[in-house]
Amino acid sequence: MTSTTEPVPICQSDPDTFWPWLTWAEFSRLDKKEDVLVVVPIAGYCDWGLGHALDAEESVLMPILAQASRLRAPQVRLLVVPPLRFVAGPGPRSAFAVDAPTTHAFLADVCASVQAAGFSRIVFFNASPWNEEIVDAAARDLRIDRGLQMFCVNLSALGLDFRADRGGDRAKLRCLLDGLHPSGSASGDGAAVLVEAARHLASLFSEIAARPPLPRGGRLISPMQP
Repeated sequence: MTSTTEPVPICQSDPDTFWPWLTWAEFSRLDKKEDVLVVVPIAGYCDWGLGHALDAEESVLMPILAQASRLRAPQVRLLVVPPLRFVAGPGPRSAFAVDAPTTHAFLADVCASVQAAGFSRIVFFNASPWNEEIVDAAARDLRIDRGLQMFCVNLSALGLDFRADRGGDRAKLRCLLDGLHPSGSASGDGAAVLVEAARHLASLFSEIAARPPLPRGGRLISPMQP
């Protein structure tokens, strides 16, 4: 007997902007890659006491990103790489974590691959409270070392913060997690939370896309140069 149930994808994504779904031929036809925003999602594993699995960060992050991709302005060109899951987790109840230097190196390696494919504008979209400072530091170092135009958006900036000790609205998070479907959509009050966060993120993508490219192709001028 065969099942008629549709398989649940390993992560939620908008197929039109998800990097793995593009063929080599489609990549070869991409023009003006310098205008494309490549989003690198970051989510750790942690029991946040919300009654959901250890992948709650990704369960919130990816549906919001997929919905924001669908809601983005037409002029915003977007590609999304698969989420980075094995990152820092120094807090209590974290799992499958690596140390900060390894996380930094992981982020740098992924961005080096993105750059090798011809892209120079990268957005770190991070759900993990424990990785916010590491993400900022990695973005700064990549700007200096590789001339990449880096941007950082934390989930907490969208009003969804897993850390209750910072005043995070856990009621909103629980509402969204409780309402999520395997398809990545949400029902009830969770749907409103999802759309609100996605619209906020889509507006940030518009602001980022409107930023001018870095001068000199990202090359920094030494203060010793004339």
